[in-house]
Amino acid sequence: MKTAAASKQALMQSTERDMQSMIQDMELSDREKLALTCRILFDKGHDSGLAGQITCRTEHSDTFLTQRLGLGFDEITADNLITVDHDLKPLAGEGMPNPANRFHTWIYKEHPGVNCIIHTHPTHVAALAMLEVPLQISQMDVCALYDDCSFVADWPGVPVGNEEGVLISNALGNNRAVFLAHHGQLVTGKTIEEACNLAVLIERAAQLQLLAMAAGDIKPLPHELAREAHDWVSTDKRNKVNFAYYARQALKHHADCI
Repeated sequence: MKTAAASKQALMQSTERDMQSMIQDMELSDREKLALTCRILFDKGHDSGLAGQITCRTEHSDTFLTQRLGLGFDEITADNLITVDHDLKPLAGEGMPNPANRFHTWIYKEHPGVNCIIHTHPTHVAALAMLEVPLQISQMDVCALYDDCSFVADWPGVPVGNEEGVLISNALGNNRAVFLAHHGQLVTGKTIEEACNLAVLIERAAQLQLLAMAAGDIKPLPHELAREAHDWVSTDKRNKVNFAYYARQALKHHADCI
């Protein structure tokens, strides 16, 4: 066995190279990816009536795609997404955006590396948010969020004003996620795939935390190992591979969305 003496670092690098060469990316437009993200998250428990917004930048940095107010995540298609500007004025498509998209505009303005934002109120995130405690990452599968999730402890009310936009944008800082007490979650990504994966993980992390808190005291992960795991699962290629799996799941039941 040629790899028996290889170091862990060498094996990790070899795996990354193999993933790049052996696994092909899905050929999807951003509209199709955003519509699939809505269906993926609906299936994974992020549905909360009409609450929540999913957006991504268009090729113009001052406009973005989002769902039409009045449609649930399970009704979104690539064709019924709308394009709006940073004043939430519709530019293409029918209908109006959710007015809570205003805080998305602040994140896009202050964080030029963010190209997709997902804000939802899934059950376990919402339940944990009622306790006013930060998200605690202490299990390998959710390490993509380790040391990468801010906490807003004070609920600012309905997030339709510029004040909430400034607050949430500042709270994000250099992290990719924000856990909002008495509210829900927000995740961001350089890509739609990255944001979708983090949204799936943050609900899973909240569910695990609630289960663990009910059983005893959560023990922390060793910092260096947790950071290693965070970086290992946070590459662009792994985000695309994970998203492709979720997309295949969604397309079994929602082929009409694209």
